[in-house]
Amino acid sequence: MSKVEKAVTWAINTANDNTHGYSQVHRWGNPDYDCSSFIISAYEAVGVPVKSKGATYTGNMYSVFKKCGFKDVTKSVNLATGAGLRRGDVLLNRKKHTEMFIGNGKNVGAHIDENGGITGAKGGDNTGREICISNYYNFPWTDVLRFEESGSNEGATAGKFDAYTIAREVMAGKWGNGDERKKKLTAAGYNYAEIQKTVNELYAVNKTVTKGVDTIAREVIAGKWGNGKERKQRLTAAGYSYKDIQRRVNDLLYK
Repeated sequence: MSKVEKAVTWAINTANDNTHGYSQVHRWGNPDYDCSSFIISAYEAVGVPVKSKGATYTGNMYSVFKKCGFKDVTKSVNLATGAGLRRGDVLLNRKKHTEMFIGNGKNVGAHIDENGGITGAKGGDNTGREICISNYYNFPWTDVLRFEESGSNEGATAGKFDAYTIAREVMAGKWGNGDERKKKLTAAGYNYAEIQKTVNELYAVNKTVTKGVDTIAREVIAGKWGNGKERKQRLTAAGYSYKDIQRRVNDLLYK
């Protein structure tokens, strides 16, 4: 799993853990977070040293995040609609607020304490909305920052199709075996190691097909099945009904 996916998973899991709420007093997970410490902690927790390098609040996040491997992709995003955003993108208003985009038109972030204030008199999430997932909106954001790393599925292949499509073809025998497979994939512009890694992941998830819809839906919400097209491909490859799983995800999130 890439660092971006790990950061998204950390953020979603923390939002779903009501022992953590909103506070600008106890803001570094002891037990609460505010908007900036939440995003900073999400990436620090997975080995991107934004806190260690000095990020402490929205006013200095931009410069520190850029030094730690993030790219400013604001110009490639429609801030009004969220078009062009990718899972894990950091949404930043340097003067006021920050959240993380997690895909499917959703953000996750720390918002406000149980009394509609900032101090967080009682530790933890007392309303279920202090740290939560919400629909994408334009705060307005001044910047969108994207962490770029090598070794993730996104950009891992130079060929025409994504890693999961090619991995399923490999599993179907379309790319041969052993050295032949490696040569054909390399010649087609694909990263053999990444394709093989994805094949192994798909074989592993095939073994979990006995899990119920509710269990898999909760794993989807936790970020374990990817996002968008990738999620659909992985669930289908594992033998699940994408529509059934997504319906249950929507039930859990919005009802």
